[in-house]
Amino acid sequence: MAVPLVGFVVAPLFRKVPDKWIPVGNVDDFEIGKTVDVQIADPSPLPWAGITAKSAAWLRRESADEFIAFSINCTHMGCPVRWLPNAELFMCPCHGGVYYKDGTVAAGPPPKPLYRFEVRVVKGSVQIKSAPVPITTTL
Repeated sequence: MAVPLVGFVVAPLFRKVPDKWIPVGNVDDFEIGKTVDVQIADPSPLPWAGITAKSAAWLRRESADEFIAFSINCTHMGCPVRWLPNAELFMCPCHGGVYYKDGTVAAGPPPKPLYRFEVRVVKGSVQIKSAPVPITTTL
């Protein structure tokens, strides 16, 4: 009886996550040079995920047809980073991680740059390709 229960709990952790493009707005909704947060959802949430399947990304419009999207999660411990527009830096409030506007590490404990999502524009719609965000958990 315990084996089916363990399988039910563990199996979702090993399934392949489907690629899903999530529309986050129209091209004209975003100002060139400005970084904003956009709402995204996990394409394959676990049955018990609930509200944790909802997330966000930082999206910046670089030019008329180029966008960059970053995970909101710090690569150190996964805390949500915030964007400071005047300094053009991402800051993590948990352990002092700092990232430049291109997502590379500027200071603090983060071992890697912010995770980047793929972004595309289809018929005027900006779309982010959802993916599991790798997070290092080192102190």
